[in-house]
Amino acid sequence: MCKTATINKIIPMSLVDGPGNRTAIFFQGCNFNCSYCHNPETIKKCINCGVCVSHCPVGALKMIDGKAIWDENKCIDCDTCIKVCPHGSTPKTHEYTVDDLMEKIEENIPFIEGITTSGGECTLNFEFLEELFTKVKSLGLTSLVDTNGFISLKSPIMDGLVKAADGFMLDIKSMNEDEHIKLTGRSNKTVIENAVYLASIGKLQEIRTVLIEGHKNRETVENITKLLKPYPNLTYKLISYRPFGVREEFLELKSIGQKEKEELKEIVIANGIKVIDC
Repeated sequence: MCKTATINKIIPMSLVDGPGNRTAIFFQGCNFNCSYCHNPETIKKCINCGVCVSHCPVGALKMIDGKAIWDENKCIDCDTCIKVCPHGSTPKTHEYTVDDLMEKIEENIPFIEGITTSGGECTLNFEFLEELFTKVKSLGLTSLVDTNGFISLKSPIMDGLVKAADGFMLDIKSMNEDEHIKLTGRSNKTVIENAVYLASIGKLQEIRTVLIEGHKNRETVENITKLLKPYPNLTYKLISYRPFGVREEFLELKSIGQKEKEELKEIVIANGIKVIDC
């Protein structure tokens, strides 16, 4: 059993991370390296090199027993530590046990319907999530997973997580294998298998695609909606690309125009799936 997990951020109440008001929990560490990632500092875990400590303008970072320790009470969120990190990571994380995290979640009752775990890629902590979701359910709250879908959810080791979760929100970054690898560094094979599997057991809450000019958006929207047509209770969120937080070398990316987006929305609707324009 994984005793702790590295948490990058907790948003006590969020209206954009699943239905209703939810506590959103962002885990550190990801198995994708997406070119348009809005929080690329969550991809790698801090290796405690200490480079950031001397750059902090308010003394919110210290090296203690070989670890970079972040004092969030002193932090002014200037993100200098992230900018100077030679590994593209952040020291602004905390280690949580499940019980520690439950205390944070319970502070938000009765204002939330449930929690959403995101990242980074939260399913890398699948054992931790299974225990967390079981305790969350005992409070009458729901648990949703925001995932890139790279780890097979049909694997026996993931069975406990799938049963404990109330639903999954899955990124479909591209249905074209070559484009997906170029975007993320990884194949889309398992992602697509997970989409069909989760839909077939009634646990696929939502799929999402970020729309980028010049990418195979139509191929992605057409193929995934045809594949999921037998499961019409799904929501497809079509997201216009925005450059906020994106690494400088990828800032040349642009979103598609409204005309192309309207055409994509028509494809989604024609295949019987609800669409959300973001």
